[in-house]
Amino acid sequence: MDTKTMNISTMQNIMPSSVLSSAPASVVGFSQLVCVERWNETADVVSFRFQAGEPMKFDYKPGQFMTLVLEINGEQACRSYTLSSTPSRPYSLMLTIKRVDGGLVSNYLIDHLQPGQTVRVLPPTGQFNLFDIPAKKYLFLSAGCGITPMYSMSRYLTDSQINADIAFVHSARTQADIIFKTSLETMATRHRDFKLRYIIEDVTADTAWHPEAVLHDVGRLSADNLRDLVPDFAERTVFLCGPEPYMQAVKTILAELNFDMTQLYHESFATAVKEAQSRVKQAEMQAEAPVSGSNSFMLSIGDKKRALTAEQTLLEGIEAEGLPIIAACRSGVCGACKCRVLEGETESTSSMTLTPTEIEAGYVLACSTKLKSDVTLSLT
Repeated sequence: MDTKTMNISTMQNIMPSSVLSSAPASVVGFSQLVCVERWNETADVVSFRFQAGEPMKFDYKPGQFMTLVLEINGEQACRSYTLSSTPSRPYSLMLTIKRVDGGLVSNYLIDHLQPGQTVRVLPPTGQFNLFDIPAKKYLFLSAGCGITPMYSMSRYLTDSQINADIAFVHSARTQADIIFKTSLETMATRHRDFKLRYIIEDVTADTAWHPEAVLHDVGRLSADNLRDLVPDFAERTVFLCGPEPYMQAVKTILAELNFDMTQLYHESFATAVKEAQSRVKQAEMQAEAPVSGSNSFMLSIGDKKRALTAEQTLLEGIEAEGLPIIAACRSGVCGACKCRVLEGETESTSSMTLTPTEIEAGYVLACSTKLKSDVTLSLT
């Protein structure tokens, strides 16, 4: 899934070859992973498998994502993709990426990333995951590449639980566009409580269709076919992921069916790239403007100092000084701009991606934090 806006958290240590363990959760920063395998899922979707330089276990939650930091044409580009691997098979990570029109990072990876090459990454993180959302019976609703977190969750549940009750309804344009098709149908065959359903928009485009293999419907998801495919949908916790129009349509359908919307959890493809570019320009203009009046404070980062008004964010000051920081969403939901206040008082409008321990230690999100006094800040 390209360019999601969620939390950036802790990284994995690369452990000596004699030690196989999870990385300590307190370490933060970047890591290098090696691409060890790639293969086509569909005509325009490729999966990549990664390992660390030395054998190690990766500790993450099914449904979380990982952020890649690349240099393309001399410029840094950051994108987040949901992991399609499962922590029940912890010695490698897998990303599944779709080619998209104008997709700078996605298309670059598909065209250039080969086994043996390394990528710079931030560790797996994200709030849309199996562990942090309690459920007894699951309903996974996905379309297109939104299948990725659902696939990770399904693999984990069928690996780790006896008779996990899963209803999985996936929508695709054609049968050939179903990502993970063979693997999903194998899961459905082996696990009696894993109920796999497809909704195919255009069956005429397929050379062969075998409806007896998996119960399916033709067209798009509706209230009627959801009731038919999953009669007990009202008893389930819904996990939703797909393009924004699809997710909006599903929310409308569930509301029409009087579903308890507190049991609906969703992930999004929403990207803030254009907004980020606009805000960078705005921050640069504000940083160049003189700061005057008594309602201003001094931001200190190492040997760098910059006066900021009470209306400017830490992020604006950091970027104005040319210091390295990633801010993928710039609205307090991705967590990439986490930094630590060493001295001084600040005011934040968002801390949603920070843990209570991080908040106690003084961590804030630079994009949504302003000064209330002179402040000394650490970016590490």
